[in-house]
Amino acid sequence: MTEALSPFIEGTKVQYAWDSTSLGWLKTCPRLYQYSMIDKWRSRHNSIHLDFGIWYHSALEHYYKCRADGADHETATEDTLLQVLKWTWIDGKPFQTDHNLKTRENLVRTVLWYLDEFGDNDVTETVILDNGKPAVELSFRFDMGDFILAGHLDRICTFQGQPYVMDHKTASTTIGSYYFDGYSPDNQMSLYSVAAKVIYNTPIKGIIIDAAQIAVGFSRFSRGFTF
Repeated sequence: MTEALSPFIEGTKVQYAWDSTSLGWLKTCPRLYQYSMIDKWRSRHNSIHLDFGIWYHSALEHYYKCRADGADHETATEDTLLQVLKWTWIDGKPFQTDHNLKTRENLVRTVLWYLDEFGDNDVTETVILDNGKPAVELSFRFDMGDFILAGHLDRICTFQGQPYVMDHKTASTTIGSYYFDGYSPDNQMSLYSVAAKVIYNTPIKGIIIDAAQIAVGFSRFSRGFTF
């Protein structure tokens, strides 16, 4: 692994490379920004919410790439679930957590149910870039003059003939209109829209938010839009 570039001007704590997370900390509270970004305060233990989200995003990324490579829905789904089981087999045993929702079983169920609902019947279609690769998990970084904006896009797709950025979210509460209203406006969604237009030269119509509600006995999915 290569060392990540510092977001600060060398020898200072002046940030020049920004993403939606650091912008959000600063807009919420300057002290929160200081503790989280400058002083780098973190929890003593890995966040199960972060781990669960990374595995979920990685699973969907893997599925989209399999389909782009020509695999059918069933084959891509089986291969994706196998990858999830491998990722969550840690230190010779299945991943364990005290959290009642973000469990290995619920992760596998959520990925499987999402792919059952949207995998082969989705009205969206992954954009294929000029290099022949699917537009999934795209990193971006562009110069805005005195500072740089950076981040990652989950997926660029088409819906009803129009290009959109798709972002996957997980939540533990019921997802309704109020949930999607919270993303309009939003640092992350605005940055995604700008990045897709500037970096990938794609006139994005808006952002599709695919949200998964994780519950004890079920996973439920809702799709919203922000423009």
